Amino acid sequence: QLQLVESGGGLVQPGGSLRLSCVVSGFAVDRHAIGWFRQAPGQERKGVACIGSDGFSTVYAANVKDRFTVSRDGSKKVVSLQMNNLKPEDTGVYYCTANGAGTGCPRGIADDYWGQGTQVTVSS
Repeated sequence: QLQLVESGGGLVQPGGSLRLSCVVSGFAVDRHAIGWFRQAPGQERKGVACIGSDGFSTVYAANVKDRFTVSRDGSKKVVSLQMNNLKPEDTGVYYCTANGAGTGCPRGIADDYWGQGTQVTVSS
């Protein structure tokens, strides 16, 4: 069992930056990849980024690559998502998540572990 708690959301103008954090606790946290998903209003959740248990391997969605950076601290228990040059289409609820059936990147399904989500709104 893993528990994930996100923080850092808010309202930001287009072109601005925000940093989200996720604190992960539970069994063998350091063996799990951790991902970020985004759910825009009226849409299903979509993957944004994932960082491996090694703290170096990363994967990004095409529409955030070069703007977002996912990182993990030395304890492997705090995962951050630095978001730069934010656009209105980045608006949504951001969820921190882990694979419920293994240690690879999360699958985005109900059986994965999910945080409660944090709202990000990009608007002028």
